[in-house]
Amino acid sequence: MSDVVWHRLGAETEIGDGQMAEGQMTVHAIGGWQVLLARHDDAWLALNDRCTHAASRLSGGRIRRGAIMCPLHGARFDLADGRCIGGAYPAVRQFALRVVDGMVEVAVPARPPGMDETPVGA
Repeated sequence: MSDVVWHRLGAETEIGDGQMAEGQMTVHAIGGWQVLLARHDDAWLALNDRCTHAASRLSGGRIRRGAIMCPLHGARFDLADGRCIGGAYPAVRQFALRVVDGMVEVAVPARPPGMDETPVGA
């Protein structure tokens, strides 16, 4: 059994109403995971929609200079690798992402997320 399962989110031109620009994001429920999909430096990025400091949804925050900021306490996480910037919190889980024939696919763990990986209110 594989550790991850690939899921097709849709065509690049359709995600975010086909208008997803730099610094924008959407959230997709995949296999129990809350996957935050963002655009940065003309690339797609996928990470868990959960701040490792306060367990709030990162999708309520904003993206600036390659980092996403938690709306609750302002913790910042690098979009490229999930590490906390300027703090000592654990990194946000990154999900593998690929584009195949114009279709965006994300790999999430085969198991559902635990309480320590689920955002508050999910």
